[in-house]
Amino acid sequence: MAAVFTPLGDDDLAPIAAAAKDVRVSEPKPETGHTLPPNDATPPVHQRRPRYAGKNPRKFHEKYKELNPQRYASDVEKVIASGKTPAGMHRPVMMQEILEVLAPTAGEVAVDCTLGYGGHAREILARIQPGGKLIGLDVDPIELPRTETRLREAGFGEDMFTTVRSNFAGLPQSLAQLGIDSVNVVLADLGASSMQLDDPARGFTYKGTGPLDMRMNPSRGEPASKFLAHVSEEKLARLLEENADEPQALLLAKSIKSSPALETTGDLAGLVRAALSRKHVNKDEADLSVRRVFQALRIAVNDEFSALETFLRHVPTCLASGGRIAVLTFHSGEDRRVKKAFQAGERDGTYSAVAHEVTRASMEEIHSNPRASSAKLRWAVRA
Repeated sequence: MAAVFTPLGDDDLAPIAAAAKDVRVSEPKPETGHTLPPNDATPPVHQRRPRYAGKNPRKFHEKYKELNPQRYASDVEKVIASGKTPAGMHRPVMMQEILEVLAPTAGEVAVDCTLGYGGHAREILARIQPGGKLIGLDVDPIELPRTETRLREAGFGEDMFTTVRSNFAGLPQSLAQLGIDSVNVVLADLGASSMQLDDPARGFTYKGTGPLDMRMNPSRGEPASKFLAHVSEEKLARLLEENADEPQALLLAKSIKSSPALETTGDLAGLVRAALSRKHVNKDEADLSVRRVFQALRIAVNDEFSALETFLRHVPTCLASGGRIAVLTFHSGEDRRVKKAFQAGERDGTYSAVAHEVTRASMEEIHSNPRASSAKLRWAVRA
């Protein structure tokens, strides 16, 4: 028997409409970390982290865990335990040896002339409290504010810690601006920091392609690419020999100056390897030459030896009686200048004691942090 449908009238629909008002439709809950968009907005598109080739990330910008140590502390510890330095982080070299020779105590005024990542500064700050103050100098406008933020978050307020964007050669002027006559402790950790070396965008490293820059302060001076464009072949050869003890200085200077303009770190590294391969230099020796060429150019671009000589000449006037200075070098040219300045100061009575032998990193530290292998520590005490 066929079903018969009777149309509903208004009186029949009224109870259904009233019941519908009491029906509550639950809205879908958003995923963690997201909020529901307004009705007229486009829902946010979930952005996945870009995938990288292989098991582990190789490129600097892909190492998201190492670059965020606060969030991925355990992963960063694994990198350190493997004897490597996490990307974007600087591990302080010869910490215990430096603390021993500087002997910072409560109430003293200290200066870290190359603040960097702030590893040495943090330990010195802890030892000069209560009542002590540390001034952190660094010429790098990119890394300085990051380090200041880290140390502020560690509990070191403005009464304990002050930063000044300056090269260490400007130590006397920086202290004068702060109204400080003399200090008790001075530390200078020379060379480039791991943050600068690791980031291809800064142009210090040959391990990744980036602009051929190498400036500690990218807003001043000229990048390495422009320096190479106008420096003479003779001067370049001299720089490679004096700044990095490069045995193939003449050959490499000639090859660099006879090539088209070099714009990237990859261009320079490739040219050096190609030039040496024609001389049948093996790969390991060629890699060492690449490293030395980059070091020599970095020193030249930033005028590091001139800044060091100025610093060593003026630092005694910044030290209080009995004040201690420690200098950590990573190149024979740096160490030679520090050694001669300290010895001259001892002879003329400026320093009452100096290091007559360098202190080197222990084998345990070198195994844990290979970047400590070339470090040399010298110290002096103000008369």
